[in-house]
Amino acid sequence: MNPYDELVALETDGWRALSADGAAAQEFYGRVLDETVVMLLPGGLRLTDRAAILESMGGAPWASFALEDPQVLRLGEDGALVVYGVVAVRDGAEYSALVSSAYVRRDGAWRLVGHQQTPR
Repeated sequence: MNPYDELVALETDGWRALSADGAAAQEFYGRVLDETVVMLLPGGLRLTDRAAILESMGGAPWASFALEDPQVLRLGEDGALVVYGVVAVRDGAEYSALVSSAYVRRDGAWRLVGHQQTPR
């Protein structure tokens, strides 16, 4: 699988895990999150503690989601930035955002080191 397909699949799998339940999300991101990570989320939320990030994933699951126009920008041999739009629904409310996720390849696997959601 080429890096483009691999990274878009990782982002999609992350949304699937967040759409299942908190345990699935915590299990998925427990494997994917790097030890050093930053998440910038709506409402001015900045998370840098890996354990706190995993704990925050125990909330209500998304009912549906759709990724729009995913693109992968290579940042050298072992880094990449995935950017896309997302429309997701939770508790009957629609959420639309621009998303970016930064990955680094460590020990042969992609690890999430940065994630930002900008509501639109």
